[in-house]
Amino acid sequence: MEKLDETQFNYEKKGEKGPENWGRLKPEWAMCGKGNMQSPIDLTDKRVLIDHNLGYLRSQYLPSNATIKNRGHDIMMKFEGGNAGLGITINGTEYKLQQIHWHSPSEHTLNGKRFVLEEHMVHQSKDGRNAVVAFFYKLGKPDYFLLTMRTVTLKQLIMLRVTVHDQSNSNARPLQRKNERPVALYIPTWHSKLY
Repeated sequence: MEKLDETQFNYEKKGEKGPENWGRLKPEWAMCGKGNMQSPIDLTDKRVLIDHNLGYLRSQYLPSNATIKNRGHDIMMKFEGGNAGLGITINGTEYKLQQIHWHSPSEHTLNGKRFVLEEHMVHQSKDGRNAVVAFFYKLGKPDYFLLTMRTVTLKQLIMLRVTVHDQSNSNARPLQRKNERPVALYIPTWHSKLY
């Protein structure tokens, strides 16, 4: 496992380098302090917009080599150069999988409920736009197949947290204001029988 020094920021709620101050730490991070589309948010089913016209979403994930990196605030799997068969296509735009990392507890909440873990699969298009696919985890038996709600054992959760070398008990950013933005739910046609 490669260890990286990412001490420019942390997740300490009241710390100098904590989430409340991220927008002031570096000029390129200014949107963290003043942006209206910040993440994470509480995803509520009362406000969700089910939009059947969101377009076509196609995913392709093949076995691939990755480097595991300890960034100090999380564990990341980095796909460098070997991501040719990894990614998603949204409305004709290809997004290649760049990395996967985890937040404990979850950053986003679902109807006010915070989960023990949240996985972020970070993708990027050729023109530099990002698409992040997130999964919530709950404590349970090991998940040997892709279920709707993934599970993680307590031992795995503890391993992910103690491996990082920060002093924080979590790496989840506090919830941000929704600012009246819509939250859309994508239900693939082949998945519609489940809803």
